[in-house]
Amino acid sequence: MKKQALFMVFFFLLSSISDARFVVSKSTKVRNHKRQKLKLFVFGDSYADTGNWPKSYGGAWGKPYGITFPGTPSGRFSDGRVLTDYIAAILGTKSPITYRGWKSGEKKSMKYGMNFAYGGTGIFNTFVNQPNMTTQIDYFQHLVQQTHQDLHINSSTIALLSVAGNDYATYFTSNHTLKELPGLTKSIINQLVLNAKRIHELGVEKVVITTLQPLGCLPQFTSSESYQNCSNNANSIAKFHNQLLMESVKKLNNESDNHNTSPFVILDVYQAFLSALNLSAGGSKLLRPCCQGVTKEYLCGNVEKDTGIMKYNVCGNVSDSFFWDMIHPSQQGWHTVSSNLRSSLLQLL
Repeated sequence: MKKQALFMVFFFLLSSISDARFVVSKSTKVRNHKRQKLKLFVFGDSYADTGNWPKSYGGAWGKPYGITFPGTPSGRFSDGRVLTDYIAAILGTKSPITYRGWKSGEKKSMKYGMNFAYGGTGIFNTFVNQPNMTTQIDYFQHLVQQTHQDLHINSSTIALLSVAGNDYATYFTSNHTLKELPGLTKSIINQLVLNAKRIHELGVEKVVITTLQPLGCLPQFTSSESYQNCSNNANSIAKFHNQLLMESVKKLNNESDNHNTSPFVILDVYQAFLSALNLSAGGSKLLRPCCQGVTKEYLCGNVEKDTGIMKYNVCGNVSDSFFWDMIHPSQQGWHTVSSNLRSSLLQLL
């Protein structure tokens, strides 16, 4: 049971504020002509997934997920909006339709792009039977080749690649050791670079890649310290990953045909998380999740099958919480993180 619970927590990896606070200020009018044509294509995990996971799974499609926005479960791994929603808003567009929604015939166009991200997935295969990033890009390539006129890929097209750590979760729940970790990290970064190049070659002007968040600050790791301190060991994994990523992306841009522009961009989620948590100023209270199981064997959203009794608790005011569950930020958390990323995102326009 303990191993299963650990895996389920890592599975959610990945991968309340008013509507008025969510809307990007109208005073920010940066290259509006480009914003009007902007399309956002999203690949990755639960930090970016806005509803691709099958509804039959439950999880993010079950209560209490979605209680802040839209008020009912929407397949987002939070109480409300996630990273994709905020990035789209900052860029002056709308959150794109999910691939699952498009396939199922939802009456929404590809006007704003498409979201291919699936919670629980990684660069490589994980424990969840859902498409890894390579397969997600296969879906995108098929659309480009079959529906190119509908997609209208142009100089205003941006791709977001979200990497939140599911490859590492799979690695450690498969009885691997820290000694072998550097080899895994190099494999992840090498494949991530190939993925980014492939997307760019399909016509996407800018490819944005997230750094790994500070893993050691996730409630799953801070719970053993009564949610008071981040795990330095877990954060060191993220730092090493991010260092290799930055070096590889710099090299990739140097090899680009156009040296005047950088088609590949790093989005520093790691630093955005740390700034949002503000631990040096007493932000440790933000390390405690709003929604958690009544014991370590249960997770947010778990319900006893026979009795229907809820095996989780939700905090009184989710807007005071940075983390929603043991892995994912709340809508308020993502709002703060995206605010820290705002200036970097506006440079894409």
